[in-house]
Amino acid sequence: MNQNLSFYLVKKYLRFDRTQPFITVISLLAFFGVAIGLMVLMVAMAIMNGFDKEFEKKLFTMNYPLSIYSRSFSPVEQIHLNTLKEQFPSLKFSPYISTQVIVKKGNRLEGGMLFGVHFEQESQINSIIKEAVKGRTLEKYDLITGSEIAKTHQFSAEEKATLIFTKNDPGGMSLIPKIKRFDFQGSFRSGLMAYDKSYMYTSLEGLAQVLQYEEGHFDGIHIYSDDPFVDIEKIRKVLPEDLGIVGWWQMNGNFFAALALEKRALFIVLMLIILIASLNIISSLMMTVMNRRKEIALLLSLGAYKKEIKNTFFYLGLVIGGGGMIFGVILGSLTLFILGSFDLISLPADVYGTARLPLDLSSLDFVLIVVGTSIIVALSSYYPAHKATQINVLDTLRNE
Repeated sequence: MNQNLSFYLVKKYLRFDRTQPFITVISLLAFFGVAIGLMVLMVAMAIMNGFDKEFEKKLFTMNYPLSIYSRSFSPVEQIHLNTLKEQFPSLKFSPYISTQVIVKKGNRLEGGMLFGVHFEQESQINSIIKEAVKGRTLEKYDLITGSEIAKTHQFSAEEKATLIFTKNDPGGMSLIPKIKRFDFQGSFRSGLMAYDKSYMYTSLEGLAQVLQYEEGHFDGIHIYSDDPFVDIEKIRKVLPEDLGIVGWWQMNGNFFAALALEKRALFIVLMLIILIASLNIISSLMMTVMNRRKEIALLLSLGAYKKEIKNTFFYLGLVIGGGGMIFGVILGSLTLFILGSFDLISLPADVYGTARLPLDLSSLDFVLIVVGTSIIVALSSYYPAHKATQINVLDTLRNE
């Protein structure tokens, strides 16, 4: 079998045929269809990954890699914290107390979540709080709120912020809600509206006194870990039965599962663009086969192997589709470079958490795109190549 014959015929059939210009037009449509489809798929996957990473980063910051909580009504105690610090010196811990409150100013009442923390320890594991308290010396009843809370209530520095707690105090013949005034010291911006509208931070000592917690008792412990998937199992083994531990991915499992499903659906839908473009490869090759029936029959009668004819049209399809793939990768890379280097698209930061279009094309997605496109191109090339070997040599030479 002579491979040179197949390569010679491929180069010949790729040339522009003045007698059949429509075949060349269809081949070009197939080429550009595959290229554009692959480019769109690369850009779409990069944008999806970018938004996933951006949301993950925001949720990771405010949710913490790992969190310890009490399974019962008994609190997390200082002795538990000391034990964890001794056994896991590489991890960073921040005990906290949390409670729901109502922020009151004038006639405006809005609910929120108040956390009592050691600001120095919290700053080591929460970059948002670290930025908010930077350069400040916070006292016992100082308050840091989300930017939307400060904006809604128009708080200014050193202004008193009135918080109404769910815990009740006895008052005469009835119970009245506990009310405490805190000194507003500033606000933080997490990039996600849900947190900026509801989260507030004060000192652990101050909130413990308001809620009448015993010294050394907490609602839980936030933990920073570089490898939370491994550390969660190590910590779980040393925790007492009445304490549990949860990772950030478990607290937001449904959200990320929905994102993953959306990403897979988008991949499949956009892959259909390439599938449609590959139909032009089939049409182009079938028209070439029909136009070259006499030539193919003559080659077979002169001793050419069917496999040589089959390889000819298979390689021809691979050249058209493969060329489109290479051009598509170049177009996609160029588009991602332009979108990543220049602010061509601006986003509302309060909605998406970033003002720039996030782009992140993972290696796995790129490989899946290339492999998926290659399979479609190969299958589209195989059928016409197989049909080219089914020509009846005698009938073709007798009639044509």
